[in-house]
Amino acid sequence: MDINTTMSAAEQMQTKMTVDTFNKTLAVNGRTASQELGKDDFLKLLLTQLSNQDPTSPMENTEFIAQMAQFSSLEQMTNMSNEFAKLANMLNSNEAVSLLGKNVQITSGDTAVTGIVEAVTRGSDPQVQINGMLYSMDEINAVYGN
Repeated sequence: MDINTTMSAAEQMQTKMTVDTFNKTLAVNGRTASQELGKDDFLKLLLTQLSNQDPTSPMENTEFIAQMAQFSSLEQMTNMSNEFAKLANMLNSNEAVSLLGKNVQITSGDTAVTGIVEAVTRGSDPQVQINGMLYSMDEINAVYGN
């Protein structure tokens, strides 16, 4: 009985892609790869710039202050973004709770469902329970009065 232990070109390519994808998730020197710069990266760049500047021509105070102002702005925008995300979650949850007992129409795929909202889930993507099934709030087409 002969066992074929040779991989085809397609199998080799699939294996290489799988290995490359896995390798990208690994931490190198305690860091994981990222496609965006954060405030830690900004500070590292600033410290590197300060430690490697030419001693005969140091960075001007105004340049340093401008960079610190940019860092402060970046930090505040990050904080605001996080708070807006929390606010959006809270508003979505409140909207879901307000539908309790209401008659709604939902389109899920090709199926249209009409019923009374029996229960809701909270969180970033709240769901409503109709006839024992959970549906995303995005699937609601119409809300009818009691």
